[in-house]
Amino acid sequence: MSDSEAAATLLAPAHSVWTRRVVTPLVNQLRQGITPEKISLTIALGLVLGVFPILGATTILCGLAAVRLGLNQPIIQLVNYVAYPLQLLALIPFYRAGETLFRQPHLPLSIPMLIERFRADTGKFFADFGLVAVQGIAVWCLVAPIIAGAVYFSVRPALRALARATAPGES
Repeated sequence: MSDSEAAATLLAPAHSVWTRRVVTPLVNQLRQGITPEKISLTIALGLVLGVFPILGATTILCGLAAVRLGLNQPIIQLVNYVAYPLQLLALIPFYRAGETLFRQPHLPLSIPMLIERFRADTGKFFADFGLVAVQGIAVWCLVAPIIAGAVYFSVRPALRALARATAPGES
């Protein structure tokens, strides 16, 4: 796909919600001087941190990463928000992979059960499932750099094309 085709795809009027909610804010950031590389990094980290296997931790992690690395807070939080369904889908697989990696017996797990147990007795919840969470985080630490790299290098060409297509003086 050529640069102009990639930009045209991103700017397609048929995708008005996509254009209004995603492309236009990205174009605005590019016009303000934020590089495609910085936006690509923001998207990659927002996605990877957005699937961190601890519910409720992703907003803080994304915020800290954005402050520390000078990334755009609204974009990273938008990606984090969009990644929430992926987090729910990946939660149990991260925990299962952690149990397997550390050769631990599989505990009965489901999202509703974990939420119920957390609400019933937070202290007992952490005692019962803390190790499972740490093991899931270990697996996340192994796969996160690979996923972040793949997302970064996948998104960057389209953002570069969009930057060229929307550069001042061009129509």
